Amino acid sequence: MSMTTTNNQKKFNNIIIAVSIAIPLVVVVLFNVKLPNVAPLNFLPPVYATINGLTAVLLIAALVAIKNGKRQVHQRLMQLALVCSVLFLGMYVAYHMTSESTPYGGEGMLRFVYFFILISHILLSIAVIPLVLFTYLRAWNQDFEGHKKLARITLPIWLYVAVTGVVVYLMIAPFYS
Repeated sequence: MSMTTTNNQKKFNNIIIAVSIAIPLVVVVLFNVKLPNVAPLNFLPPVYATINGLTAVLLIAALVAIKNGKRQVHQRLMQLALVCSVLFLGMYVAYHMTSESTPYGGEGMLRFVYFFILISHILLSIAVIPLVLFTYLRAWNQDFEGHKKLARITLPIWLYVAVTGVVVYLMIAPFYS
């Protein structure tokens, strides 16, 4: 590996680390900002839940594509999954900047299940940011062995986050006002 490649790799690694820290911090800050004189975007939760579901489908389709040797299809599906995740995040933040959070109204064991899924979803959605970016960077740099190795960790976590996003929506949807 040349000195230039090593320097570029370090530069990208530092950018990924910075982005991976900045995104959750910005989301927390924006989550607590309410836009005055803006109508609540109450139509967004089913839209971004659908985008989470689409992300899960894209991830599975991308896995099938690469298992069948269709690298170009895999690449495009993964790029679409990444775009969907960014769209989800934008809509999620926009919704919470215009609407109050909806408290979960379920009781008993279902309440415990909801909060377990919600908390694991949130924590893993933070952890998956650098995993996705590092996995993508390895593919971009044509380090396919490194990409494959890291993707084995990234894919199940990203898939869990996408699916549990839908589950959280379905569990809290009856309590939207």
